[in-house]
Amino acid sequence: MTALNPEKRRRAESTYTVLAGSFAVILVLTNIIGTKLFYLFPDGGPAWFNGGEPVTLTAGIITYPLTFWLTDVVSEIWGKRKANLMVWLGFGTSFLMLGVLQLAVSLPASEVWSIPGISPIDAGLLEREGIAGRDAMQAAYASTFQNPRLLLLASMLAYLVAQLFDVRLYHFWWKVTGGRHLWLRNNGSTIISQLVDTIIVNGIYLRWGLNLDWAVIGEIIFWVYVCKIALAFVDTPLIYLGCSRFRAFFGLPQDAAPESAPLA
Repeated sequence: MTALNPEKRRRAESTYTVLAGSFAVILVLTNIIGTKLFYLFPDGGPAWFNGGEPVTLTAGIITYPLTFWLTDVVSEIWGKRKANLMVWLGFGTSFLMLGVLQLAVSLPASEVWSIPGISPIDAGLLEREGIAGRDAMQAAYASTFQNPRLLLLASMLAYLVAQLFDVRLYHFWWKVTGGRHLWLRNNGSTIISQLVDTIIVNGIYLRWGLNLDWAVIGEIIFWVYVCKIALAFVDTPLIYLGCSRFRAFFGLPQDAAPESAPLA
């Protein structure tokens, strides 16, 4: 471990706390928004990408890759133990979210809970269509936040396996390369662990949560993973930038081939 003066040590501890908190928040948000399936290129994309046809992805793809960037940065600066601690923190906050969501869904709905800003006539028409009214609002709320129950269970299983795998792989590649080639340990860990995560979470949720056919599930898994690989490569200069800035912020040497994490 690199020795830091008390001020820089406090700075490093505070920064780790912020990163760990951000990691937990991003993970919780991913589990909430991940129930939505959306089209990439809804009006048709370039011909080389899926023949120009729209591609279905899960909304969690917009946030979840950030968690791998965070674990890699923490692994690089604070070491394996702190990275694993952050992973377990995210696991615990996901369990907390699951309990809070189920409690919120089980609360009895009020009669005054309805869609605001519509006339009584419109409200009656909407209610007959199953869109408005207390029962309809409760059904919509439950469908939004009960689906994450299965998603969260699948996600927690995938998350724990993939993130712990990512940390282990990161340090494996670090040892193999002798501290050189940050891009290799970053991508070599993220790309493999994201494949594990994508197969587990989408396989469970899309099959038993949404009851989709395996052919559709396989296509979604493939394109989600392709996009994750693309994001992993986009992430590469950001991991260099992040590690460089944190080293400068803490007064650590800019070592091109560090033997270990300086704050481990």
